[in-house]
Amino acid sequence: MTGEGGMLRPEPVVVGHAALVPPSNLLVPPPNRFSHELTVDEPYRFDGPRPDNEPDGLLTSGTPVLLIVDDGHRCRVADARGLYVEVRRDSLRDRPDTRPADDARE
Repeated sequence: MTGEGGMLRPEPVVVGHAALVPPSNLLVPPPNRFSHELTVDEPYRFDGPRPDNEPDGLLTSGTPVLLIVDDGHRCRVADARGLYVEVRRDSLRDRPDTRPADDARE
């Protein structure tokens, strides 16, 4: 509390990353299996390109993701946090541990 004539202010709180992510871009529960991983640090967008062409964030190289929608050039993936975003298809590679058994023997 403040002295006479002062203002009463709430304690500042730092909100978590989820507070900045639209609810439609969070999968609950998040995936627990991943089909691909990023080969480069890849900018992502929540819902496709924006007029200012700025990305909404960055997924780092090596991040495991589940490929959910693939249109050939762009795709939608989810990471272990449940973040559901659009990235370039060229930035992904199959994870070695998800290949069919016949492919793994080669």
